[in-house]
Amino acid sequence: MTELERVPPGVDPSVPSSARVYDYLLGGKDNLAIDRAVADKLLAVAPDTRLVAVANRRFQVEAVRHLAEQGLRQFIDLGTGIPTSLSIHETARAVSPACRVIYVDYDPVVRLHAQVLLADAPGIAGIQADLRRPAEIFADPNVTGLIDFEQPVCVLMVGVLHFVMDEEDPAGIVAAFRERMAPGSHLVLSHAMAESDPEAIAQLTEATAGSPAQSRFRTREEVLALFDGFELIGPGLVPVQDWRIGADDAGLPLLDGVPRLRVDGGVGRVLSTS
Repeated sequence: MTELERVPPGVDPSVPSSARVYDYLLGGKDNLAIDRAVADKLLAVAPDTRLVAVANRRFQVEAVRHLAEQGLRQFIDLGTGIPTSLSIHETARAVSPACRVIYVDYDPVVRLHAQVLLADAPGIAGIQADLRRPAEIFADPNVTGLIDFEQPVCVLMVGVLHFVMDEEDPAGIVAAFRERMAPGSHLVLSHAMAESDPEAIAQLTEATAGSPAQSRFRTREEVLALFDGFELIGPGLVPVQDWRIGADDAGLPLLDGVPRLRVDGGVGRVLSTS
């Protein structure tokens, strides 16, 4: 069967997908030639990007594990991407089987994988939706059936907001979720940084211009502003390979020096309104 025959309905094989590019960088097989071409152009100038992708995934896992250990039992993963182990629900439920998880992505390929992965899995659901339209996510029956916003919730925006352009108001998107999050809730966020190597930024920008995978590299100050209304915990906003919350945390992949494509991550706790 040719690659074109394996493309799900509604997927344009000439347009790269951020989820599938990320899948390729993580060593997955759920990607198309256009996605591999984008990733290979970036790897040509920033060969350590695969390690950064792995470190970004490990940052997510360590943050979820820590928050589950602190008692959080509700997780909303925005911009899920192709399922990769360890997943959010595997990580959280290793701490407590009572954890509930909603996976959100607008990519139909991700939805198809979620349908297979989550079939007959109580307390876990995957929906096809765009984080740029928070109201639709809040109104989805899977969300209203599993998530109680009167209780603490963890919202994950890991490696996704750099695909939201300035005119799409990323700060407004974060604020829409923050306003629904009860005290004790947390935001887990990572973002591609403007402090990355200029050649790597230029290569990725050129390869993805005008596609859903185009990226907006933001400065440290711009990313910190996305945490408005949150108190950063642990080490604050740091490169994902350096994020630690406790001495017993599993080590992240080691990078030889500063990676050319920099991704920073942080975890914020909703500030008390009292």
